[in-house]
Amino acid sequence: MDPETLRSIDLTRTGEGRYQATNRRGGVLPVGSGDGSDFTPVELLLVAIAGCSAIDVDLITGKRATPEAFDVHAEGHKVRDEQGNHLVGLKVSFDVTFPEGEGGDRAREMLPRALQQTRDRLCSVGRTVQIGEPIEYPGA
Repeated sequence: MDPETLRSIDLTRTGEGRYQATNRRGGVLPVGSGDGSDFTPVELLLVAIAGCSAIDVDLITGKRATPEAFDVHAEGHKVRDEQGNHLVGLKVSFDVTFPEGEGGDRAREMLPRALQQTRDRLCSVGRTVQIGEPIEYPGA
């Protein structure tokens, strides 16, 4: 595979049920099992889906107008069934307000299409979840 397409993180145990994720650029993010305030892996998946879509939608609509408010809510239900643990009912909701005027009108008009594009084509995180991709665990 092309090294330019590779994305990676490293995860290091920092304590019981606590970890630190580090990206190639030096960014650090605490990850936890849910006992403290650190984001859990499930919450991080929701953040990744919402963040990926938010970036897409903001880039598309922001060409027309800068939003006055831009909030995204992501949710899903963690269940255990015959398929094991997984999330169901994933939903990403946007609450975006654009200024009055021609640019704001164009951005409001573009918002539904931007949401469709991020869902159907642009957001690599959401697309990966939707279409599914096997995860390898060497040594398992």
